[in-house]
Amino acid sequence: MYSNEVIVSLLAVMCLVGMPRAHGAACESIRIPMCRSMPWNMTKMPNHLHHSTQANAILAIEQFEGLLGIKCSPDLLFFLCAMYAPICTIDFQHDPIKPCKSVCERAKSGCEPVMKRYNHTWPESLACEDLPVYDRGVCISPEAIVTAEGPESMPDFPMDSHNGNCRGTNTERCKCKPIKPNQKTYIRNNYNYVIRAKVKEVRSRCHDVSAVVEVKEILKSSLVNIPRDIVTLYSSSGCLCPPLNANEEYIIMGYESEEQSRLLLVEGSIAEKWKDRLGKKVKRWDQKLRNPGRGKSESVSGKTNTKQSRH
Repeated sequence: MYSNEVIVSLLAVMCLVGMPRAHGAACESIRIPMCRSMPWNMTKMPNHLHHSTQANAILAIEQFEGLLGIKCSPDLLFFLCAMYAPICTIDFQHDPIKPCKSVCERAKSGCEPVMKRYNHTWPESLACEDLPVYDRGVCISPEAIVTAEGPESMPDFPMDSHNGNCRGTNTERCKCKPIKPNQKTYIRNNYNYVIRAKVKEVRSRCHDVSAVVEVKEILKSSLVNIPRDIVTLYSSSGCLCPPLNANEEYIIMGYESEEQSRLLLVEGSIAEKWKDRLGKKVKRWDQKLRNPGRGKSESVSGKTNTKQSRH
């Protein structure tokens, strides 16, 4: 029934001896297309969102296809499948296992800034506050998946940040899609902040990767206060994308988490070596973003004046 090559280890401090077996509905094969790539192949309905059948779950999870397509967080698909098609095992048929709170937080921090650009917020039904922390209950996260061959063949996921035995991130395997700064990209992505900053340090603590920078100039800011001082830029995964090098000066365009008062450096952000010319371009782009009709009206006015002068 289950794959012989995949064993799910639960991040929990919980005694399972004597736990009563469930007598409810049995596990069933996953039929949700986007969740068939998950390292488990059995689920149970109703799921954590109270869908009684997988057919109902399919219709509901399809609303996230756009977010999955732009890859705002490497944890989003795992988190959604753990909610919509929860893993089902013999020991946990009565209460299917929930994803860990940290998985939800990583997915939310990466994707909510993108959702806000389209006037959407993280769904209340997927609230991270309602999910368990690994040392207070049973939950599952990508880093809990190990193969039967042993530790040598474990996926390159760090362990949960609460776990002192976590493995460090494997930065050599991070593949960041480069984004070139231009007016079209700047207006489309509508970044929350743009700064000129010198990188002091890149920190890696389990899956928490961040960059400590010294802000030299603030070209744009939104709701989070940005001091001309040392600040931290937070990633939403074990990879820092776009990559930054210590002691280099960059122009950085990114998003922010209003709830946590954090500046984010996530997929879709831009970091380019600082050049005065690029800084001036960004200021012009931001003016066009704030006043989208101004350039056109001036252009039309100029053409009208030219025609009148010819008469």
